[in-house]
Amino acid sequence: MATTAARKRTMRIRRHVRVRKHIAGTTARPRLAVFRSGRHISAQVIDDTTGRTLAAASTVEAALRAATGGNVTAATAVGRLVADRAKSAGVTRVVFDRGGFRYHGRVAALAEAAREGGLEF
Repeated sequence: MATTAARKRTMRIRRHVRVRKHIAGTTARPRLAVFRSGRHISAQVIDDTTGRTLAAASTVEAALRAATGGNVTAATAVGRLVADRAKSAGVTRVVFDRGGFRYHGRVAALAEAAREGGLEF
């Protein structure tokens, strides 16, 4: 039998695949994809029709490394930064893809900060 960590990862990936059957980013409305690890959180604005990332932000970047990567404050900073970068790329409306993670804590904080930054979803 698989370990608990491996089973959790497998179940998250299954949830993500199930959600991705219905969610796709278009040129008019790209996908805001979120990934969360134990230490960091990242977000990308992706146009799935062309397969291009239009904007991205992560706590791994030097600009956000000062904030602790694994907390709600850092997730809020990533949400604001990805919203600013998306707006400068000409994107105002997105589809939110939580990546199989629960809409709670860091994921919810990132989403709220992106909304406050001017993204519509």
